[in-house]
Amino acid sequence: MIDDIARIEADAAPRIAAAASLDELRALAAELLGKRSALSSLKSGLGPLDPDARREAGTAINRARDVLQAAVNARRAELEAEARREQLAAERLDLTEVTDATGAGHLHLVTQAMERLEDVFVGMGFTVAEGPEVETDWHNFGALNFPPDHPARDMYDTLYVEFGAPGSTLLRTHTSPVQVRVMTSQPPPIYMVMPGRVYRQDTPDATHMPVFHQIEGLVIDRDITFADLAGTLDTFTKAFFGGDFTSRLRPSYFPFTEPSAEYDIRRPDGSWLELGGCGMVHPNVLTACGIDPEEWQGFAFGFGLDRLGASAHGVDDLRDLFTNDVRFLSQF
Repeated sequence: MIDDIARIEADAAPRIAAAASLDELRALAAELLGKRSALSSLKSGLGPLDPDARREAGTAINRARDVLQAAVNARRAELEAEARREQLAAERLDLTEVTDATGAGHLHLVTQAMERLEDVFVGMGFTVAEGPEVETDWHNFGALNFPPDHPARDMYDTLYVEFGAPGSTLLRTHTSPVQVRVMTSQPPPIYMVMPGRVYRQDTPDATHMPVFHQIEGLVIDRDITFADLAGTLDTFTKAFFGGDFTSRLRPSYFPFTEPSAEYDIRRPDGSWLELGGCGMVHPNVLTACGIDPEEWQGFAFGFGLDRLGASAHGVDDLRDLFTNDVRFLSQF
């Protein structure tokens, strides 16, 4: 029996070491150490032996079981460590710092247009102002010469928010509320541009989006005339688009300016493109903001950044600016 025990132990050791998976090892342990194992069969046959032989054989069986159990435990630890290493390798994240500048991202087309416009106007002597996107009705309409029942409010498909009295709070429909905030927070003279995101309840199509971007300009000073407005816009046109571009103003209507005009640019091919509106700040707006219209005059202008950036790069559909398609964005 002692020889059988030694043979079982010798045969089992290489089989345990060769187990290739935890499932295979589990099955092998049941075979070698379970109730139906060869060692268990030998143990059940100890009864007929004399006491000394029974004691010797029992000790050998227990020692063999301990050796085999230790071998199984060691191999299990090895297989678990290997499985853990494989899991970590599969879930590994490369957090190496990127040093290749060619792989870096870049600013969105609209952001590029906004920053370039700011640079142009800053170079012309303007400063930049910003304001909240959620506004009061007074800042967005009331202070800009829109009475509550004014039909011009229908020009703006307004998105109202549930805050305060019904209809008192909204997502700004233009960046003109920033003009109001500037005029009510500092005395003239004022030379300011206001870029930002605005909202209207529009159906998305090639030329309209419910969320888009504008930049507006405001000048308040003594002895400001419509000629100053025309000259400023023409100077901007040549600075931003190049000397081959010119501008024109066409009569229009806005509640907050009088007289009002549409601002167009002529491209080198002779075609005209409408960019936005402009005009002399209405005396009612100056009065509402605490500025004496007898002493101060001013002009304001505004146009869409999305359309401007798209036109500069030959993009025909504004929706392309908002899809976040990397194939499109990487071109700019």
